[in-house]
Amino acid sequence: MGKNYAIILAAGRGTRMNQSINKMYLNLKGKPLIAHTLEAFYSLDIIKGIALVVSPGEEDMIREKVLDIYPPKKPIKLVHGGAERQHSVYNGLKSLPVDTQLVAIHDGARPLITPKVIERSFEVAKKWGAAVAGMPVKDTIKVVDSHGRVKETPDRSYLWLVQTPQTFSYSLIIEAHNRAIEDNFLATDDSTLVERLGRDVYMIEGGYENLKVTTPEDIAVAEEILTARERNKI
Repeated sequence: MGKNYAIILAAGRGTRMNQSINKMYLNLKGKPLIAHTLEAFYSLDIIKGIALVVSPGEEDMIREKVLDIYPPKKPIKLVHGGAERQHSVYNGLKSLPVDTQLVAIHDGARPLITPKVIERSFEVAKKWGAAVAGMPVKDTIKVVDSHGRVKETPDRSYLWLVQTPQTFSYSLIIEAHNRAIEDNFLATDDSTLVERLGRDVYMIEGGYENLKVTTPEDIAVAEEILTARERNKI
């Protein structure tokens, strides 16, 4: 088993939730949202440890509300988040051992991720260096200008919604982040940084249920999905 790690991003408040606390602590089927996310990663032997990225000053809160109640089943290192998502990921990367082989980067706000998808991302990243979870788009997509005028309708058969985990060779993703720092380039996901190096990135199916909780309505949907999963286990 190689030295493979996960970075889980739990910093940020999520203003669209209309909540005064970090959405990671919101109740989802009797547990904090982030506890569900962590459990999916705990279950895999291929992952040696987790860098959990939190907002500065929230270390005590995540221990009190999550880690002390649901004890970690793998070594966890708390890492401070940065001003932007990309900075938070970089802080997580720098906290890992230099001999790390593969690293999965995952949004803590995606609590419905399954161990099967995580495992598949490691398999593909081991072979090709970069694997990104996502799903083919279902709707027609329009490219519009600043006035709302349609400029283009891309062929949706080539379009995917991008999710996490995004799993990479550690040396590759560190190189990609370092290049972005040199170029003062900011992206909304890590695979974009790898693409800038001219390296191939491969998609894997993450599942339409692998939603990112960003609104109160998403919590209700996530609870329904978890209830259905429990029912199907019986």
